[in-house]
Amino acid sequence: MDQQQDNENTDTADTAPTVQQRIKQVSRRLLAGASTRAGALKSGAQSRLHGRPLPVKLALIALWSMAAGLMAILAWLLILIPFTPGIDDLEQVSRSRPTVILDAGGRPLGTFEKGLQERVKLSQVSPHVVEALISTEDHRFYQHHGVDFKRVAGALWASIKGDPQGGSTITQQLARNMFPQEIGRARSINRKMKELITAIKIENTYSKTQILEAYLNTVPFLYNAYGIEMAARTYFGKPAQKLDVLESATLVGMLKGTHYYNPVANPERSLSRRNVVLGQMRKHGAFDDKRYAQLVKRPVRLRFARLPDRSGKDDHFTHHVRKWLLDWADENDYNLQLDGLVVRTTLDPELQAAAERAVRRQADILQAIADVEWANPNVPRSTATATYTSIRPNIDPFSYYWITNARALDAFVRESGAYRNAVEEGEEPAAALKRLKADRGFMNELKAAKSRLEAGFVAVDPASGEVKAWVGSRDFERDQYDHVAQAARQPGSTFKPFVYGAALERGIPPDQAYRDVVLEFKGDHGEVWKPTDMDGNSGRSMPMRDGLVFSKNTITAQVSQEVGIEPIVRLAQGLGIRQSRLEAVPSLALGTSPVTLLEMVSSYATIAALGEYHKPIFVRTIEDREGNVIADFGVGQPERAMSRESAEALIDMLRGVVTRGTGNGVRNRFGIRGDLAAKTGTSQNNQDGWFIMMHPNLVAGAWVGFNDNRVTIRSSYWGQGGHNAALVVGDFFRGAFDGGSLDAKATLPGWRAPEPRRYVVEEEPEEIFMDEAQEIVPEGGPEVMPVAPPPEPVEPVEPVIEPLEAAPAPSAPPTGFPTPSEL
Repeated sequence: MDQQQDNENTDTADTAPTVQQRIKQVSRRLLAGASTRAGALKSGAQSRLHGRPLPVKLALIALWSMAAGLMAILAWLLILIPFTPGIDDLEQVSRSRPTVILDAGGRPLGTFEKGLQERVKLSQVSPHVVEALISTEDHRFYQHHGVDFKRVAGALWASIKGDPQGGSTITQQLARNMFPQEIGRARSINRKMKELITAIKIENTYSKTQILEAYLNTVPFLYNAYGIEMAARTYFGKPAQKLDVLESATLVGMLKGTHYYNPVANPERSLSRRNVVLGQMRKHGAFDDKRYAQLVKRPVRLRFARLPDRSGKDDHFTHHVRKWLLDWADENDYNLQLDGLVVRTTLDPELQAAAERAVRRQADILQAIADVEWANPNVPRSTATATYTSIRPNIDPFSYYWITNARALDAFVRESGAYRNAVEEGEEPAAALKRLKADRGFMNELKAAKSRLEAGFVAVDPASGEVKAWVGSRDFERDQYDHVAQAARQPGSTFKPFVYGAALERGIPPDQAYRDVVLEFKGDHGEVWKPTDMDGNSGRSMPMRDGLVFSKNTITAQVSQEVGIEPIVRLAQGLGIRQSRLEAVPSLALGTSPVTLLEMVSSYATIAALGEYHKPIFVRTIEDREGNVIADFGVGQPERAMSRESAEALIDMLRGVVTRGTGNGVRNRFGIRGDLAAKTGTSQNNQDGWFIMMHPNLVAGAWVGFNDNRVTIRSSYWGQGGHNAALVVGDFFRGAFDGGSLDAKATLPGWRAPEPRRYVVEEEPEEIFMDEAQEIVPEGGPEVMPVAPPPEPVEPVEPVIEPLEAAPAPSAPPTGFPTPSEL
């Protein structure tokens, strides 16, 4: 019985009419009732008209028709009332404020302000503005209650005679400005009815002073200026309170059509319209005929200047926050332009400043190195950056690259928008290529874009996942492509800690021995993988720890084969690679699957947090306009991605990279002390340079390369992440330590005081993944190498000079152009 009743209830719930169905049902009943009543009215009307004279019949029919029309209009208005803004909406708009984005120190990063707008009281506006506005737009403003029916009737009669006129009051115009989506802009009776209803609601909610104030603060005046205050400053260089009668009339005259009567672009139309406004002011008693005659003779005098955007100069971090906030606001039903939210981000202003300085300074140096190396057949063999910065003013950047890579240059032209447009419009491909290559301006611009070195940097607090610094490129205005969260590049050897971490999780100890020899590994489909190391192989046994410290491809390959690819993929994803797709192939162990810098730094932060993953956080809290926290993003629980014991062992292995491995140059070059762990990374042919370093309180990483990875740093030395990206990270940490943002005495788990150094440890070269050792020559033939390397000068800008070592022979320009990992 109960089951049957439940089924009946379920059936009833399933068949319950929707809101639309209910409306249709009610409409049918109303129409049926109306039809019945209409029939009764028709019978009654016929009986009343029976026997009356014809003129009386016609008069009665006309009156009844007018009454029916009025009743229809009244019914229409009643139906539209629920579809117009309510009192709550009016109050919300009246209290509207743009959402503001703040850094961790409370300083503004940007806003969601709708143009340039500054609200002022009516007492702060020149009386001439109010007189001009009321005289021209709504001279019965103080007599009506939102709708001037006398003016509406006059406008209707004028339209019937062929002279269409507007009948909207100031309050109706305010309704349109406040609710453009709800009311609309189309010329229709439906829109006019909505506007009328909303205007009446506004009049019943606010005083005339408040209405004038709201109108003057929201009306647009072109050039991103909203409201009378910004208009006065834009066109006349003064506050609204100091506008004279001519200036007031000019601005009010723009309201009929801001573009058409723009005093900057159309001064003659603006003058004519200003005089019309002055005539209306005279008509309604603002001044007499004599004063009017004097005023209309004066020209329009402007002090025009576009005001700078105060919403904040976006960078990659703020741009990322904006995009995220738009989605969040849509999901949670907030209006970022009106609700006055306060978004508190995690960005640390001091660390951000250090990051921006490091990227700017070191990327400029690396650009000089790339420019010099590709300028001539001979490459300077120096590990000192000052060598290249001193040569840079005297060379033609990348000239040798363009000579020896003619096929690449042709490919760049064919991939350009100008070439594609030309071919689509019917020009022959060969002719389009020849024409564009002959265009010196086009070619110079193309070469400059392709040869511009880029960099990305991000720093994360491992204890919380909070992003403390974020630099997406060298210059946001020039390159909005974000090399932190958007660009996916091959991580090279920075991926190796995931391999060794998976081995530790399996129980393989750091001291397990492997032979440093080249081995062949067969894939599932019979393919052979034979990883090698650029500096050769010793054939001797070495512990797994040293395989990571010295970034040995041969050792890493053996470890990955013993552990298996799937466990490595699972660990990498658990640690933080959660957006990019990892290819489960043998070469993955050497970092061939593209990932983002944010994912890599987040993964290292998980290791530094002893295996606990914290999702990267860039917004800490969001508050409403009253200061109440409506969203808190810093309270999430971490996920265990790796055992504490394995994380401690992996940190200790990475510590060796800085003390004696491929990353030890960062200490010497920048004078950095303290307990640090790191890993370097370089992808094939020097396409990508990576360096990620861990401090107990901060994990930071950098990527260096070119947007088009067919262009690379030429030499093997400067092409390595331990020598390019490490400059950015080292410069940042030096600034962070010097500025007191980081504690140099803090230690990572497992730290032991180092023994006094009795000798200088030479920096080991970082290895680059290559499937097979191969000789690369330029298209024009082998390059001529210098007989002897030039002496290395001392770098004056760096406190501690890295010990000199013979750099590897510079690699020749590549002949093959692999498919870009991302563009």
